[in-house]
Amino acid sequence: MGFTWLDYSVFAFMLFASTLVGVYFAFFTKRKQNSTAEYLVGGRSMGVFPVSMSLIASYISGISLLGIPAEIYTYGTQYWLVMISEALVSVTMAYVYLPVFYSLNITSSYEYLSLRFNSTVRLFGSCLFLLKMMLYIPIVIYVPALALSQVIGINLHLITPLVCAVCIFYTSLGGVRAVVWTDCLQTIMMLAGAILVVVIGSRDLSPSLLWQRNMDSGRIDFFNWEIDPTIRHTVWSVTFGNYFYWLAACSVNQAMVQRCLALPSVRQAKMAIVILAVGIASIVSICCYTGLLIYAYYYDCDPVSTKRIGKADQLLPLYVLEVASVLPGLPGIFMAGVFSAALSTMSTGWNSMAGVIYEDLVKPRLKKPMSELNASRLMKGIVVIIGILCTALVFAVEKLGMLIQAGKSLGAITAGPLLGMFSLGILFPSSNSKGALFGGIASIFLVAWISLNSQVAIANKRLVYPVKPISTSGCNETVFPTEVDPSVTITGYDDVLPFYRLSYMYFTFIGTITAILVGLIVSKISGGNDTSSTDPRLFSPWIRRHMERDLPKKEKVILEEHKF
Repeated sequence: MGFTWLDYSVFAFMLFASTLVGVYFAFFTKRKQNSTAEYLVGGRSMGVFPVSMSLIASYISGISLLGIPAEIYTYGTQYWLVMISEALVSVTMAYVYLPVFYSLNITSSYEYLSLRFNSTVRLFGSCLFLLKMMLYIPIVIYVPALALSQVIGINLHLITPLVCAVCIFYTSLGGVRAVVWTDCLQTIMMLAGAILVVVIGSRDLSPSLLWQRNMDSGRIDFFNWEIDPTIRHTVWSVTFGNYFYWLAACSVNQAMVQRCLALPSVRQAKMAIVILAVGIASIVSICCYTGLLIYAYYYDCDPVSTKRIGKADQLLPLYVLEVASVLPGLPGIFMAGVFSAALSTMSTGWNSMAGVIYEDLVKPRLKKPMSELNASRLMKGIVVIIGILCTALVFAVEKLGMLIQAGKSLGAITAGPLLGMFSLGILFPSSNSKGALFGGIASIFLVAWISLNSQVAIANKRLVYPVKPISTSGCNETVFPTEVDPSVTITGYDDVLPFYRLSYMYFTFIGTITAILVGLIVSKISGGNDTSSTDPRLFSPWIRRHMERDLPKKEKVILEEHKF
């Protein structure tokens, strides 16, 4: 099984169209990418629709398109409830965090840390963001390479440079406008591929039969109310725990904030966030339902057990190939969708990383101001360099476990500390720079210790999670022993410490709470913060109103003048 000429044509069209968008915004549009404001935030004049599509595309990476169906197939439907936390995060982002960034009219979200604390905290936060993206983007690159290698048999290490070369080209040339508009195109391709797979897969499988097969295997499992934090997924971990991971990914992440700041007003940004919440819920549901379809199709012959594929994350590409005969070109549409999801996340990440490197690391240390033209050229060069570095790091990704778990586990190393430091500044007026710095440092060491050791234990097969039962009773191929025994409990082996057994969903929560608690304690010991001399725009609207009630009448007038 492999690609036909039609599949190659669809796939090539997606890459060619993405390249054309970069060329257009670099050479033919009236608004040239020759200033930092234009290159990073599109002159703050972007429209709600393209920005919304870009936000959706950045979140739904190839990790989601391939990883979520594999998650449902392997562990059941408990993960589906992440939509609850993601809806709550949208409200929190719109009314707590985003108004602060808009009122300050900043380009880099980490500029806030220098305004609220000092340049040292800003530098620390910027470095954490860069570390996070360097850990995350190689996984994003690996996913489509894995899928395409499964479909047409090409070595994934040959595919990786191709993906990165196209992305580096249009990201470096076209700036945020090229990123946003290619994201729109890629979101359409991604949705088309995902919906077609569901429609074709459901053609010969009635909803009742699909439900029955998944119910019989125990995969319909939405409401595990156990409070044991070592259980991989429960209602509490996928709602409460995931809330903090998604809050960090949206509210204070430069890659997300930068697109919101490209809109003219906070009202339009809130509209984009509403569309983002609806889009995420829709695509996550499609991916989860696809996981149920895949199990119902392979319910009596697990393809991992027969070594037709090497990992559960390859289930969806195999499934697409086997149902593709009904619709010529479906594998090409599917692969274009997976690559689109990856390209959008990569381009957004690289554009935001270039902005952070210039605004937070380079610009403050220049003895003489750099011209806007030279600054935009420098950022284009930065995109090329970090793109090459991320490509090189792909070789380490193959050693990780399930894509969804690996991505969130490694991302939590920096997500928790960053969310904790921003929350200290926005929600706790008494916190100071020493508290933010020590809180962030304590948080990153704790979460890195837990997360990395957990991933090492999984890679070495010392920590094995219980999976839903599989069957090979209908197989004609040779069946090989599976590496994961469904009877293995969460405790794994005795030499795995309890901290490493914690559900990865709680890692960001642990990091956030550690940063806030340590930050408040250190701030208290070091004298706190003089709120009377602090710009009130640095706090969330709710905190501003609370502060206003406690101020004398004269100071209320001053606060009113600073309101956004």
